[in-house]
Amino acid sequence: MKRMLSGIKPTGQLHLGNYIGALKNFVNYQDEYEMFAFIANLHCITTAQDPNELQKNLKDCVALYLACGLDPNKATIFLQTDIKAQAQLGYIICCHTYMGELNRMTQFKDKMAKNETNLSGGLYTYPALMAADILIYDPDYVPVGDDQKQHVELTRDLAERFNNKYGELFKVPEPLISKVGARIMSLSDPSKKMSKSDDNDKGCVYLLDDLNVAKKKVMSAVTDSLANVKYDPINQPGISNLIQIYSSLSNNMPYAEIEKMFEGKGYGDFKKAVSEKVCETLSDIQEKYNNIINSDILEKTLNDGATKANLIAEEKLKKVQKALGMEIL
Repeated sequence: MKRMLSGIKPTGQLHLGNYIGALKNFVNYQDEYEMFAFIANLHCITTAQDPNELQKNLKDCVALYLACGLDPNKATIFLQTDIKAQAQLGYIICCHTYMGELNRMTQFKDKMAKNETNLSGGLYTYPALMAADILIYDPDYVPVGDDQKQHVELTRDLAERFNNKYGELFKVPEPLISKVGARIMSLSDPSKKMSKSDDNDKGCVYLLDDLNVAKKKVMSAVTDSLANVKYDPINQPGISNLIQIYSSLSNNMPYAEIEKMFEGKGYGDFKKAVSEKVCETLSDIQEKYNNIINSDILEKTLNDGATKANLIAEEKLKKVQKALGMEIL
């Protein structure tokens, strides 16, 4: 069975974009691949976090992984910090990553372009740690949103660099990008990705939002004056985003079928239908979340996941350090 790995950085509450772009796909993939899904809590601290809020977000993230359908009997679910070898390999890989490559990484470039201050060294070097997160498990595929493809390409380059210099150490992974729902945009500004760090909270539907709040956000989504439910990301980005959401929550219903279904109807009718799909999804997730959050399922899931992941990671780290001449005994 081919192996797949991915992770989520829960610096805030998980939202609809995380579910459609990542979690929903994880659930679909777990029957098809050997699935490794981790919570990237080291990546969380590249920017300052409130400790209590971060701890809650991490716990919620694990619970939502399970509530969204990830099965710990099928998928290996773990915290990044429970696998010490990932950070150690991250430093080794960082030492083989060129500054020019890190300078080209989108997140750092964007923050520099905005003249943001107090940027941390961790933010600058995190793509090297992300490469270690991936390569230490030798996955065949890494499911990512299209905005994260750059990081997987760097990971591939680094794997080949190590293999060419030290022998076959790493499998070169392939990015796997879902055609539907790969990038869900903000409801209030469809030119931007739906994000938990968005200043405008109206554009982001959180998985734990009150259903009335979620409905209001969808009903207030930015559209256009064309009065035509049509998938046209250039001329109708808001409506196209809502079509993506509706499709993703309707077993990937073809866009053309959605257009035909709402032909001649107003945006109000379409938004109502989208909000119903969203609320139906959130209601199911929240019911399962409430049953999970205070149970012992979380601890068992993370302990079992860490045990399995550590065996693989320690073996890979030892192999790499031996190849580099770092091992004595």
